[in-house]
Amino acid sequence: MHIVIINGPNLNLLGKREPGIYGSESFEDYFAALQKQFPAVQFTYFQSNVEGEIINQLHEQGFSADGILLNAGGYTHTSVAIRDAIAAIKTPVIEIHISNVYAREEFRHTSLIAPKCAGSICGLGMKGYALGVQYFLGGNGSGVGLIGRDK
Repeated sequence: MHIVIINGPNLNLLGKREPGIYGSESFEDYFAALQKQFPAVQFTYFQSNVEGEIINQLHEQGFSADGILLNAGGYTHTSVAIRDAIAAIKTPVIEIHISNVYAREEFRHTSLIAPKCAGSICGLGMKGYALGVQYFLGGNGSGVGLIGRDK
């Protein structure tokens, strides 16, 4: 199974940025632990602060990977282009947020990408990524991994 993790703007600062909201662990450290937790999964990790690079990665991975975990950061609330990229690909995408966006500023309560995603996980810290992996591995209640999605 091949799962792609795409992190958006400012997530390169995890562990340094607002630790009261995002924790003190870097994503690189968490990613190493995630790989150990799921040794049978081939992971690809990509982070960018640039909207177009995130779209390019969705296009590149979205027809061959088994699942994509996308933390679009602030682009979640603003990017019609990322929403359209998710709609254009075949690989299912799960929206991930480390913080509980619904307990934060009101502008964070609207996700433009959620309607095109297979599901959303928010407010559970970095554990949200592991929960997304478990979903793709068959922890979606059906006993089988998720393949494809309805648009």
